[in-house]
Amino acid sequence: MTTTELIASTIQDLAPDSRSETTLRPSFEGTNICTWIGFKHVNYLVEEAVLNHFRSAGFGAGRLFEEFGVGFDTVDIKTRILHALHIDDLVRAEVIQLADKDGIGWFRVYLFLDRDGMEVKAVSAKVGVVLRRDSRHGGSAADLPPELQVFAVDTLNRGEQKTVPFKGGSIAGRNQVTSDVDPALLTKGGQALAWHWRIPYFYCHHTVRLQMSGLLRNMEEIVDLFVEEHNASIRTLLDEQDWIPVVPVSHITMFGEALMEEEILTVFEVEHVFKQSTYAARMDTYAIRGEELVLISTGTITHGYAHIGSRSDWSLIEFDDRLMAAVK
Repeated sequence: MTTTELIASTIQDLAPDSRSETTLRPSFEGTNICTWIGFKHVNYLVEEAVLNHFRSAGFGAGRLFEEFGVGFDTVDIKTRILHALHIDDLVRAEVIQLADKDGIGWFRVYLFLDRDGMEVKAVSAKVGVVLRRDSRHGGSAADLPPELQVFAVDTLNRGEQKTVPFKGGSIAGRNQVTSDVDPALLTKGGQALAWHWRIPYFYCHHTVRLQMSGLLRNMEEIVDLFVEEHNASIRTLLDEQDWIPVVPVSHITMFGEALMEEEILTVFEVEHVFKQSTYAARMDTYAIRGEELVLISTGTITHGYAHIGSRSDWSLIEFDDRLMAAVK
């Protein structure tokens, strides 16, 4: 993540109602279509703003891990995109700490942009964070201050995790996808896709744990696999109609930990189609553990489609018959 070293205000402690501001820039990696920033990298900016909130109070992620023996883990991120971000935008991020709840620290994040000389709110998000105690590397650790102890945890497990019997024969092997999804894994019975994959080390942090950015990558990739499997691949629609998917809302909640090299089954299911203009889908991520699937996270994402009018302009469209057949 590329950031400018501009901290407009700092905070004295990490407590409810504390506020911070940070100036950020989107990463070049996130500008996949023309100069627009995809939803995944918008979420990265949101997470970076919360990390800077901690840094402003003197508790950067590095210090938390090395001195206090806890890992900074984003366990919930819900983001609404109101205006598209472009690669050269200078983004002003406001972070407001909310009351902690059920052992999670909660933060409201707003991203602002300059558009034609006026500042506009481009993104609104809510983020949940825990500080996960490190039990892998050993060694002594300093005591966390009281304001941080309230969301320190021994594991990321949030209550009793959902389990489903694993019918291994439904997928031939790793990196396979299928539209023939076990009904026990569906909520609405809509168009769906299941994907069997393995957690690579570069989706992890704090040595071996899958991090939120890995789940965001997973969400982006299974959408790509889903539309290709249903005869509406992103490349096809770009080549034939200059259409691109756009994401106004995304949300991922983590329920438990998944580790490097674990086998994962991700299930993507369309739950609603709204007036031929957007569809909302659910993404459930399960760790394959013996004869059980253990639910690690649940996400939702809303997609529309836009026509590229020029290198700098696009406009929303209604789904045609091909897109409707793909999602409904």
